[in-house]
Amino acid sequence: MKNNNISSSLIPHPSSLILVTGGAGYIGSHTLIELDKAGFDFIVLDNLSNSSEKAIRRVEKIINKKIPFVKGDIRDKKLLREIFKENKIDSVIHFAGLKAVGESVEKPLEYYENNVCGTNNLLEVMKEFGVKKFVFSSSATVYGEPDKMPVTEDMQTGVGITNPYGRSKYMIEEILKDLFISDNSWKIAILRYFNPVGAHESGMIGEDPEGIPNNLMPFITQVAVGKLPKLRVFGGDYPTHDGTGVRDYIHVMDLANAHVKALEYLNNNNDLNEPLIVNLGTGQGYSVLDMVKAFERASGVKIPYEIVDRRPGDIAKIYANPNKAKELLGWEAKRGIDEMCESAWNWQSKNPKGYKGE
Repeated sequence: MKNNNISSSLIPHPSSLILVTGGAGYIGSHTLIELDKAGFDFIVLDNLSNSSEKAIRRVEKIINKKIPFVKGDIRDKKLLREIFKENKIDSVIHFAGLKAVGESVEKPLEYYENNVCGTNNLLEVMKEFGVKKFVFSSSATVYGEPDKMPVTEDMQTGVGITNPYGRSKYMIEEILKDLFISDNSWKIAILRYFNPVGAHESGMIGEDPEGIPNNLMPFITQVAVGKLPKLRVFGGDYPTHDGTGVRDYIHVMDLANAHVKALEYLNNNNDLNEPLIVNLGTGQGYSVLDMVKAFERASGVKIPYEIVDRRPGDIAKIYANPNKAKELLGWEAKRGIDEMCESAWNWQSKNPKGYKGE
């Protein structure tokens, strides 16, 4: 183990690797670029259920470096043990998980099996190998339907969560808190974030979901390139300024950077008396129709849409107070709504069929 008083962003440790689970996915692939920029070395584990190995290959071109990649599942304990046995893993950034709110309502058992049981498996193997640094990519859904805005980290979680996806994230957070209580030599960061959008400035990687997108921005961009006929807006009768749901959208590169900052925080602080829990967001809520108008401005493309029924599990409004992340991590979102939309359009217009068009 390296000396945790020394930031690994300052001194590279090629013999020590960060295991990035779900690293071929949307947020994971962008985080690899930020990890490389900060001087970290890493290995990626991904089952490619909602991602593409092509994302890894493109990140290799961006950072001009070969990325060790293992195709596999966090539920496969034998495989996890092999990875830890063959590599000097120093810490884990954990993205792997199913993430569609609506789908989780239809398939709760899959979500609990994959997200909760998979994470438990991963933590057990980490414990076996004495690897105790863990950055967890959580979600603002753990707050349920908060009664006041913006959301702060000390607000209640676990109550009023409207979908199994959010409950799975809440359960994992509780497991991590209990794990720390049982053994405070663990260093744990829990990052609660809102709606990641946008893409790397190169346009080489971006959000490329399987089938009809569950998230707003890829739905908009796929309509813009003619892949889908029109945007479906789920619910037009919410108690918001235009009746559509309000969220705290965050540029994926800002989010990626926050994961690196959290890892550096764990490296630089030896006496943590609890898991680090921070919100990541801009602190500004935008509605679905706000985002549509911003995208039309950025792309010059008109987006046809229809208002349809609310989606099960969705809430009216949620956005963050990100002050704690600024105070503890020195992090804040740098990119605004226009840059989010411009970069998303840059990715989709260059890759109208996503990675499959290669």
